[in-house]
Amino acid sequence: MLEKLFKLKENNTNVRTEILAGLTTFMTMAYIIVVNPGVISEIEKAMPGKGMPFDGVMIATVLSAAFATLLMGLLANYPFALAPSMGLNAYFTYEVVLRMGYSWQVALGAVFISGVVFLALTLAKVREAIIDAIPLSVRHAISAGIGLFIAFIGMKNAGIVMSNPATFVTLGKLTSGPTLLAAIGLLLTGILMARKVKGGILLGILGTTVIGALFFPDFAYIRETLFKPWTWVAMPNWTDFGKVVFKADVLGALNIGFFNIIFAFLFVDMFDTVGTLVGISEKAGFLNKEGKLDRATQALVADSIGTIAGSGLGTPTVTTYVESASGVAYGGRTGLTAVTVALLFLAALFLSPIFKIIPSAATAPALIVVGALMISRVGMIDWDDFSEALPAFIAMAAMPFTFSIANGIALAFVLYPIIKLASGKGKEVHPLAYILCVLFIAKFIYLG
Repeated sequence: MLEKLFKLKENNTNVRTEILAGLTTFMTMAYIIVVNPGVISEIEKAMPGKGMPFDGVMIATVLSAAFATLLMGLLANYPFALAPSMGLNAYFTYEVVLRMGYSWQVALGAVFISGVVFLALTLAKVREAIIDAIPLSVRHAISAGIGLFIAFIGMKNAGIVMSNPATFVTLGKLTSGPTLLAAIGLLLTGILMARKVKGGILLGILGTTVIGALFFPDFAYIRETLFKPWTWVAMPNWTDFGKVVFKADVLGALNIGFFNIIFAFLFVDMFDTVGTLVGISEKAGFLNKEGKLDRATQALVADSIGTIAGSGLGTPTVTTYVESASGVAYGGRTGLTAVTVALLFLAALFLSPIFKIIPSAATAPALIVVGALMISRVGMIDWDDFSEALPAFIAMAAMPFTFSIANGIALAFVLYPIIKLASGKGKEVHPLAYILCVLFIAKFIYLG
């Protein structure tokens, strides 16, 4: 049955390799189970009584990851795993809800609409035209800028940086308990990643949690669960899950305007997904002679349906994870790897007591490390061509400096066509990019 479903022999693999590859991928991305609800729970900290419960978001994270990854494996037969986006969850929390002031229900509605639009563009084959309109330098800059944005949030949550009225930000007090533990966690995770230990980010989170429980009085409470294995397994908190599932306010999202929020969710998801699929597929040998992915439509359909389902379950945009490369490197070549990841996510649903005791001081280093991984795309930008370099730089810099992914994307789309046109290189710009430039200028004039 597995041979017929996944074509293992045709892809030069076997059941054992696929399962172990799935385990490898899961280990590298399981941090999202606690990091995603940790980021979104900042809403509740900032606005008590108006946020989303940690347990509810954690269940939504697990279920959306399991569903979308299972869909990828069965529909596209690729070893790619999906989960809520690191970057768009921060955009969801810090910009849409905390800065713009929209409710999380409306924000989920915007995620739902972006997923529907993504699906429609995929099925209508329009996505190729949109993707072609985006300059390569700007695509790479968006990924790198999100990395900086995530790293900044990680440093803020760790206490490594803090606000300062004179300099805006400054170095935090590194000797305080939580900040010191986060610094140790960053060092530990960095060493694990440098030594190419599989699941380095997850092991870093768990190791930092253990260190906090053993040596830091602020985290002594962790011992009550950590050293009592019989308390590790528990039924999910379905009551809190009921507070987030099917709460997306789609009508409310339609009232806020397409370019304000939905556009950012849609385009960041699209670029992130396409970049991940193409990048990993190139290394794995999945691309055909024309350099295209044979079942790209099926993969993108799985991604977009995952986002639609995720918004209904109660979590921001679901996207294909670059950590899938770890399973591919192990030898995963078919959807059986993805199915394995999905089943492991479902198993983790009953280990909530372990994930709930992990402090933000242990997850903050993971955000910083993920940011470091995402910024690697800057090396692919043509820095010698200033008409490419400046829009790319502004896109990257604007995201952490304005605390907004959307602002970085918008400014890049405004600058790129104008600079190219003024420098006599207007023909290098896709016609659709000029249209987007005008639309973003109109957005800044009328919407701010």
